[in-house]
Amino acid sequence: MTTTLEPGQPAPTFDLPADDGSRVSLEALRGSWVVLYFYPKDNTPGCTTEACDFRDMHDDFASLDAVILGVSPDSEKSHVRFRDKHELPFRLLVDSEHEAMAAYGAWGEKKMYGRTFMGVIRSTFLIDPDGKLAAVWPKVRVKGHVAKVREALVEARG
Repeated sequence: MTTTLEPGQPAPTFDLPADDGSRVSLEALRGSWVVLYFYPKDNTPGCTTEACDFRDMHDDFASLDAVILGVSPDSEKSHVRFRDKHELPFRLLVDSEHEAMAAYGAWGEKKMYGRTFMGVIRSTFLIDPDGKLAAVWPKVRVKGHVAKVREALVEARG
């Protein structure tokens, strides 16, 4: 089942373990803009490109008071290797049970090579300081995506 979230709705809450051993919750991030992006797997081509694009624009996002968080079902150990290999300056969260993904509609049926399976639907959410969705990208194409997220953040901040 895929949830359809729209801008203006409250963002679903989450509390997930991070690559640095901490736990990250939406509640603790109140007062900050949050870029929450869901991706299928550490160290795969599309996911690496997306993570490195966020890395390369990290200072831009930070200057706009935005926190970037990547979420996948991979383990903390896998996230640490991915983060260190690509020098990612933001936290990667572990959603091994797919709970946050399901709440955001980022876990669902996918088709590849004629077979159907459950998996991560690459998607991004911009959450405002009050915990509401400011922008939603439900099926992300990696090329040029991070620049679009930054534009939406600039626009949403006014």
